[in-house]
Amino acid sequence: MKVQEIPVRTGERYQFVSITEEVRRAVRESGVEEGFCIVSSTHTTAAITVNEDYDPDVGRDLAAACRALVPEVEWQHAEGNSDSHLLTSLFGQSHYLIIRDGRPDLGRWQGIFLAEFDGPRTRTVRVAVFGG
Repeated sequence: MKVQEIPVRTGERYQFVSITEEVRRAVRESGVEEGFCIVSSTHTTAAITVNEDYDPDVGRDLAAACRALVPEVEWQHAEGNSDSHLLTSLFGQSHYLIIRDGRPDLGRWQGIFLAEFDGPRTRTVRVAVFGG
């Protein structure tokens, strides 16, 4: 297993940041041609997801939908970011991807995103690559 860290700086409370090229680079640098990788957020208020990465409006629309999905409620958590914890739990903190021909096996329009739910912040994503 080879692990690389990717720093990600976010600028908004809810934001979907494409990390596709950084993950591709981590896979390429691992030298693994066939296998899989795990892309993992090390945070409780930021998730990893795969979605369309061609039109930047998709990320903005997803962020808007997340804001609408979790209405204002009386949260008990003193930090005031329970919505962020909930969304991270719903999206998931990691994603498995197949590696084929030395690249993450993504569809034509797919990309890999850090989903920020408590920004702006500096985040760390880990990419663990496994090969046969």
